[in-house]
Amino acid sequence: MEINSKIEIMSPAGSFESVMAAIQSGAGSVYFGAGNLNMRANSSNNFSINNIKDIVNICKASNVKTYLTVNTIIYDEEIESVKEVLHSAKDFGIDAIIASDLSVIMEAHKIQIPIHLSTQLNITNIEAVKFYSKYADVIVLARELTLEQIEHICNKINEEQIKGPSGELIRIEVFIHGALCMAVSGKCYLSLHEKNKSANRGACLQTCRRSYLVTDIETNNQLEIDNKFIMSPKDLCTLPFLDKIIKAGATVLKIEGRGRSPEYVKKVTEVYHNALDLIEKNEFNEKNINLLLEELKTVFNRGFWGGYYLGKTFGEWSDRYGSQATTRKIQIGKVTKYFSKINVGSILLQSDEVNIGDNLLIIGPTTGVIEYKIEEIRIDDVKVSKATKNDEFSIQIDTKLRPNDKVFKVINIKG
Repeated sequence: MEINSKIEIMSPAGSFESVMAAIQSGAGSVYFGAGNLNMRANSSNNFSINNIKDIVNICKASNVKTYLTVNTIIYDEEIESVKEVLHSAKDFGIDAIIASDLSVIMEAHKIQIPIHLSTQLNITNIEAVKFYSKYADVIVLARELTLEQIEHICNKINEEQIKGPSGELIRIEVFIHGALCMAVSGKCYLSLHEKNKSANRGACLQTCRRSYLVTDIETNNQLEIDNKFIMSPKDLCTLPFLDKIIKAGATVLKIEGRGRSPEYVKKVTEVYHNALDLIEKNEFNEKNINLLLEELKTVFNRGFWGGYYLGKTFGEWSDRYGSQATTRKIQIGKVTKYFSKINVGSILLQSDEVNIGDNLLIIGPTTGVIEYKIEEIRIDDVKVSKATKNDEFSIQIDTKLRPNDKVFKVINIKG
């Protein structure tokens, strides 16, 4: 079975750096928002409508598909904006849009843009798949389904030859990694209730991620329940049973994280791409899975659990606020020059110091994300053991760097 030719990893992009990171790490597609009509309108570095063409061109050059998210609820006064976004997306050559509101679905269908149905539609059964097959070629199932339920839907699609507008069998998409919402398929109203910022309008303030006390009204005693953040689920991580997801019939694997950093996009995409390679080579075993899990832990996470895929009926909750990543990055400088004939990059150290053996991240909108371990430092072409603030030092590196690429030092965090 040629896994990687049949399975598409869909990576999130909230910046051009993340677009490049996804391409570098083996993504089959990227998804992103532009303007205000997407579910991460306020929580990521959102693109403008004019950026769509650039992203499409960058991705097409690497044979990577592009999907535009237009997945908020839509009000009447926004219908014309929807049409403007969709017509622009079609003109720019977008591969598909991701939608949940019927106004978006109907307009995209009318002008013949391929449609992916968002998890916000909460599709949980084969009859819903049949209904929506008139409009969409790819359907994201509700996150609350088990693998058994997903497999049943996939089998029915094959048995009954349920096809989308393209004439191809409906493809099923599932989330494989990233943040989970406490609400069914992300339909949460907590942020709206407390701050008048609707999650369903792309303005979630993640009120649920904070710690809460429960107060006994009669005694006024307060309790923090089991020291848990009782509305903040751990992040979804399906790596340990990725082979079972493939067996169930899903062919589009979606990584959540348009608000995450470029190195998050690169690392998570790379790990799942490598996992597919291991499955194909029959080397997807406990030892290799654990090695890949350690890599996933180096970037943002709230702890991991497998979601509801394996039949669990109750969520697992974070025990602290924010990330539990085993590393963090600190910005220390920027690239000043790159000498392509000798493959040498020059870096201005604006803070801290670097030593032989330190790990760097070099990030830029065209460069993407480069992980680099320092083996040699030169200042004025003289080998030194370290560089300090205000030094301009050079490193030997085969990958092209660009002036003003940001340079970070990666720090290990003790648990």
